[in-house]
Amino acid sequence: MLVKILSFAGFREILGKEREQEIKESATVQELLEVLAQVNARFKEAAFDESGELRDYVLLMINRKRIDPRQDLLRPLQEGDELAIFPPLAGG
Repeated sequence: MLVKILSFAGFREILGKEREQEIKESATVQELLEVLAQVNARFKEAAFDESGELRDYVLLMINRKRIDPRQDLLRPLQEGDELAIFPPLAGG
């Protein structure tokens, strides 16, 4: 199945602004992030710590609704879902 990935700020430089990714049926958010990390070493380094855990500062949204990475990484994705990935955001 296909899902859309939108990347912002530093992650946009690594993954590109928008892409579609083929994943297995009922793949989870975690599995999608792992696929991205497998095909892009820079993303893996930026998004995951040395133990393979998603860094605390990574913000995720599914279909424009923010999710809690500590609780929602095992959420299954559906055909056509949109995952947005944000690095830390700062303002001033």
